[in-house]
Amino acid sequence: MRLWNRIFRPERAKSDLAAEIEAHLALAAADKRDRGADPEMARLEAEREFGNAALVKDAVRRMWGWVWLDSLQQDLTSALRQLRRTPRFSITVIATLALGIGAATAMFTVVDQVLLRPLPFAHPEQLVTIDEAGIHGKPGLNRGSAYLDLRAWQQQNKTFDQIAYYVEGSKGNFLDGKTGSLEVYLANVSPNFFPTLDVRPQMGHGFDEDVDPFADGKNANTIVLSDAAWRQLYGSDPGILGKSVLLDGQPYTVVGVMPRGFSFGGQQGGNQVWTAVRLEDADRNQADRPRNYSVIGRLRAGVPLSAAEADLKTLQAQLAKSYTDPNVRESRDSVIIQRYADTLVDASLKKGLLALLAAAGVLWLIACVNVTNLFLVRATTRQREIAVRGALGASRLRIMQQLLFEGLILSGVASLLGSLLAMGAIRIFEKQIPAHLPLVISASANITVLLALVTLTLLTTIVSSAWPSFLAVHTPIEAALKQGGLQSGTNRTQHRARSALVIVEIAMSLTLLAGCGLLLRTIYALRHVPLGFRTDHIMVANLTIPAYRFANRNMTTELYQPLLERVQHLSGVQAATLITEVPLGQTFRMQLSLIGKGYGAHGGENDPITSNIRGVTPDAQQVFGFSMLAGRYFTNQDTPGSQPVAVVNPSFARLYAPNQQDPRSVLGMHLLEMRKNEPVEVVGVLEDARQSSITQPEPEVVVCLSQMAPDSVSYLAFEGKAMDLALRTGRSLVSITPELRTVLRQASPEFANATFTSMDEVVADSYGSQRLAAHLLELFGGTALLLCVTGLYGLLAYVVAQRTREIGLRIALGAQRRQALWLVFRQAGGLVLSGVGIGMVLAAATGRFVRVFLYGVAEHDVWTLVIVALVLIMSGSLAAFFPARRAANVNPMEALRAE
Repeated sequence: MRLWNRIFRPERAKSDLAAEIEAHLALAAADKRDRGADPEMARLEAEREFGNAALVKDAVRRMWGWVWLDSLQQDLTSALRQLRRTPRFSITVIATLALGIGAATAMFTVVDQVLLRPLPFAHPEQLVTIDEAGIHGKPGLNRGSAYLDLRAWQQQNKTFDQIAYYVEGSKGNFLDGKTGSLEVYLANVSPNFFPTLDVRPQMGHGFDEDVDPFADGKNANTIVLSDAAWRQLYGSDPGILGKSVLLDGQPYTVVGVMPRGFSFGGQQGGNQVWTAVRLEDADRNQADRPRNYSVIGRLRAGVPLSAAEADLKTLQAQLAKSYTDPNVRESRDSVIIQRYADTLVDASLKKGLLALLAAAGVLWLIACVNVTNLFLVRATTRQREIAVRGALGASRLRIMQQLLFEGLILSGVASLLGSLLAMGAIRIFEKQIPAHLPLVISASANITVLLALVTLTLLTTIVSSAWPSFLAVHTPIEAALKQGGLQSGTNRTQHRARSALVIVEIAMSLTLLAGCGLLLRTIYALRHVPLGFRTDHIMVANLTIPAYRFANRNMTTELYQPLLERVQHLSGVQAATLITEVPLGQTFRMQLSLIGKGYGAHGGENDPITSNIRGVTPDAQQVFGFSMLAGRYFTNQDTPGSQPVAVVNPSFARLYAPNQQDPRSVLGMHLLEMRKNEPVEVVGVLEDARQSSITQPEPEVVVCLSQMAPDSVSYLAFEGKAMDLALRTGRSLVSITPELRTVLRQASPEFANATFTSMDEVVADSYGSQRLAAHLLELFGGTALLLCVTGLYGLLAYVVAQRTREIGLRIALGAQRRQALWLVFRQAGGLVLSGVGIGMVLAAATGRFVRVFLYGVAEHDVWTLVIVALVLIMSGSLAAFFPARRAANVNPMEALRAE
């Protein structure tokens, strides 16, 4: 019980100790009184023999072993009292640190969720992707693997526990539930897909592995639901197993529900469903153009990646000999194996995220340096107080402990505020982040982020408080007690330290501003790239097509044409078109890959053609204003009964035209077959429109949707997945949206959930990671500049206050006020120029870290560095102006009288 009181009830333990000492003294005094001593003298004699009671209490408390808790409590109470006395100082420190901690926490949260957080699978480091490739290590024309090849890998490999395959998931699928129809992300997977990932359904058994993949067995028309789809559509119904649900209008039996948080593939999180792959007869034969499957495998424990790659390369070299076409054989005679985790995030994106994290770290360091300067000033003003405490017997360690407690309290409050700022910043940017990252970023913190925040709080305390505290307690006591006022409050060492910190701030600020300047130059360059089409007054609606509702019907005549007619009759609509994906869109990308007789680059018979492909209606030229380099665009005469036609861009013509020097020579070239024995003829060449990428023109083929019919090749690919409705209008997006949504709902209920945007926003979103990085560095650089200017102003203002008597004396002895002005500007100029010089070196050395984001500007762009340096010099001059004016306006009589 005594131990409990000592730890958790220290005041009671102290009172018990005092009572025990008092009882001892009373007994000793009584004994002396019994011997005839005077009562008053007996008490004094007893106290003299006992010794110093306060020292005895301290010795006893040290013997308890918990005196440090009492010491911490006292220091905490004293620190809180000191901070309450200086609210402006406390608020300034908290706000400054909150900005730095908030930026670092926000970027670390993103990096943690993208790069550090483990995948929701057991031993994710064993998961790899496998692709057939050429002997030189380049992926083949068709990414993936043929079934017979991967089946041989499953049976003959020596390095894998499991090898599974799947068909890449896609949107545009609708699952009916209790709450209505919901769009889901569907993937077709092999029966051993989930065992390969080593993930078991939380409900049900999943797909049966012991079945013939070519036959309708137990896995036919079965489905596995994600936890999100199960909860949202079926209200977490525990009896969902064995029930029939409708997917795209077809009945499927639920055989499993995956655990919460499980996701796979391009749609991280959200509503996903999985069905079993049904192999086709074409998969039985080693054809020269087989269907390709994505492949994922799990390595045996302890097997390195190089051994697995060597194993499958040996097998594939033999398997490729069965292909008769030499080009196909060459593109499939080897394999490429990659860690699955590495395929989720591009290497350049990793570098970019780490560069932004480093930038946030620099901002945090600038904030810490700024606060260190504030603590140095505060330590100077408290020199006499600290000296008195030292003279009264307080140890340097004890005084430093209290000063560090003050820093820890401020850092802790700043960390809480900074974490709120970080979560708010992520929520602000969350609409932009998913467009540039492969994962969904949430503003919720996990244990890793919390540990990082605690670590950052402690580091902030050490970086910003430790050095000022050390200098404060090592100031000579005698000299501090003799100081007569503010004028002698700073010694030369402290002044140099503060000046050095300001120089460091300026140098780091210039580094951040240089990166910000390079990215702003990049955005400027991107905005001035000729796109080849108009973006003004164009509204875009992204539609997901419920193709199952139009099974055995002509979507061209029964869905799209009536929809266009209704839209074109809306007030203010000048023209409207349907397009599988608007230029520079991010919704539904299709690629054309051709190889074989009749197709070829530069007139070659068997050279492969690879190009982006999209479908449009004839009115696209009126909406986007496409210009033609040669030939014609689509017209209303291009119908299902006319010759199938296409237009291409110059990038396609330069690669695949018979005459590379003349893009017009591509006219008349025959490409894919839209219908049997009816190849598509190229009838036009667009001006060099940047339809897929602003930074790099890519080959483009555009076909006419008006010529599509249910018997057309790839009819469902073009018309049955996704479509963008683009219309040119003089009305605002807000005013026309309700009317347009009504028209879309009348065409199909699923269209009511369409998303609306402007073409200008589509183009801005296509800037990709450059735009996001520019916004972040604008924020980091602006904050750094603000902290830098306030730090310089604070130093100069303090110097002027310290030298008020000196300046007054100079003026009294005949110095001109402009000389006092020059005195401050000269000191400021030395600090700013020193910081700018160091910063220029740092910016030149760190420019390569933002290289991944740059376009149209060099990483060591001289003009950017010069402009940033001028901005800092001008900002420094502004920061020095007010202290300089105060120095020039010093009244000599008042300055001398103040002492």
